Amino acid sequence: MNRFLDLFLAWLTVEKGLSANTRSAYAADLGRYLDYLERLQRDTPDSIQPSDIAEFLGKERERGLAPRSRARLLSAIRMFHRFLLIERYAVTNPSAIIEAPRPLKKLPTFLSMAEVDRLLGATHGSRSEDIRDRAMLELLYATGLRVSELVNLKQREVNLEIGYLMTIGKGNKERLIPIGAAACHRVADYLEQVRSKQDPEGLQPQLFLSRLGEAMTRQAFWNIIKKRALLAGVRTSISPHTLRHSFATHLLANGADLRSVQIMLGHADLSTTQIYTHVTRERLKQLHRELHPRG
Repeated sequence: MNRFLDLFLAWLTVEKGLSANTRSAYAADLGRYLDYLERLQRDTPDSIQPSDIAEFLGKERERGLAPRSRARLLSAIRMFHRFLLIERYAVTNPSAIIEAPRPLKKLPTFLSMAEVDRLLGATHGSRSEDIRDRAMLELLYATGLRVSELVNLKQREVNLEIGYLMTIGKGNKERLIPIGAAACHRVADYLEQVRSKQDPEGLQPQLFLSRLGEAMTRQAFWNIIKKRALLAGVRTSISPHTLRHSFATHLLANGADLRSVQIMLGHADLSTTQIYTHVTRERLKQLHRELHPRG
């Protein structure tokens, strides 16, 4: 069977134009697969059974291969068997009925409410940067905006009087999001005390400006949130998306319905938002283990 591997790799090079690294990955994955078939004494392509592939993937799972890696491995096996069919080295494809392993969804990282308080508290101060950073962090936590939505937010898209903002998210879709009193207050402070002095003629449309009076960038805000987390002593690995996760998790933990959170996050599919219900369930389990006498 190993002779077919060399033929397959040559076919990949000519027909698919894959890179050397991709071919090496195919060679490593299929090498293990063909060694397994050799131990089963499968000498011809048509002697391979679907159960052989399923058992091989099961062995890979037992040795600790992650679902995502097993899915990639199955993809290589399927490509190999399609090649055997196309080139008429086989008349059947035993991989066709094998389902790919489903990767486990990674639960999003979020801050506790106490950690959010410490993070926001790390921006207290009278410097322009402190006032701006507090406004940005308060607004991010209050609305669950993506970092790109935050830095691209225009002054005209924020209405502090009624406590709403309008943003354009993925798929060029508009959505309205309530802001909340605390964030409105901090943004108003920033507009009055900082931004009006940086851009008195209103030439910059973006709400948040850098120290030099230019539009804030994603990279600059990443640095801001990392610096503030360090000052706050927040040990959780943090990014702008961590506050988005915290926004959704804390809303659901305090009784918000899933559909409302979906709308505010701008998720096209409710199933994307449902990951946060897993977070809240896991948190409840943890609290039960920690606090219940028989936990």
